[in-house]
Amino acid sequence: MNLILLYTSDFIDPHLVRIGDRRFQHMRSVHQAAVGETFKVGVLNGLIGQGRVTAMTDDWIELRIRLNQAPPPPLPLSLVMALPRPKMLKRTLETLATLGVKDLWLINSYRVDKSYWSTPILRPEKTLEHLLLGLEQAGDTRLPRVHLRKRFKPFVEDELPAIARHTRALVAHPYQAAPCPAPSAAPTTLAIGPEGGFIPYEVEKLQAAGLDPIHLGPRILRVETAVPVLLSRLFPLTF
Repeated sequence: MNLILLYTSDFIDPHLVRIGDRRFQHMRSVHQAAVGETFKVGVLNGLIGQGRVTAMTDDWIELRIRLNQAPPPPLPLSLVMALPRPKMLKRTLETLATLGVKDLWLINSYRVDKSYWSTPILRPEKTLEHLLLGLEQAGDTRLPRVHLRKRFKPFVEDELPAIARHTRALVAHPYQAAPCPAPSAAPTTLAIGPEGGFIPYEVEKLQAAGLDPIHLGPRILRVETAVPVLLSRLFPLTF
């Protein structure tokens, strides 16, 4: 936990917070928090700063906070991803939040098993849990927006063209594709398929929506590996 995320419910006055949940347990057991120590804190969807421990019991910790910094800049990216299998979805949500993705569309695909849509991880509270872990790791406060689209064709035909318009629009596809372009800070739309990739029909539909196929080379990567590799290749290190 590289940032203590604070919520509106934590505030007992404008500059004082009291925490008694897993964040407190982590601060006490891992960081060995003591009165007078300072920690990096940030308000969800707000500023970042410092929190000084002013009091602590066996049940809670109080911090006096000073917020004076903006969170890290988000990636200029709209990410469209075929819904991964549940075990991978947890890690992917945390990774995307850590890397600065703020707009994520999880979509259906021919190779997405129907059972994946029933996973408890897609419940808002569970999705939020994994996104918050990613933000804490990155030292970020801006919560990503996650959109669920269970029907491939309506999304790609009716919504995706507007999302991709005026952006560098790409679909990661290992076959009959151009090499990954150079890093750029330009607004980007990126589609990533499931394990096994998009089927030809889906690639054609994505191309019709304005997305150009790209590849990372001769190696075929798992989705959880392809995501950070693609983002590191597409955007400058300053992000």
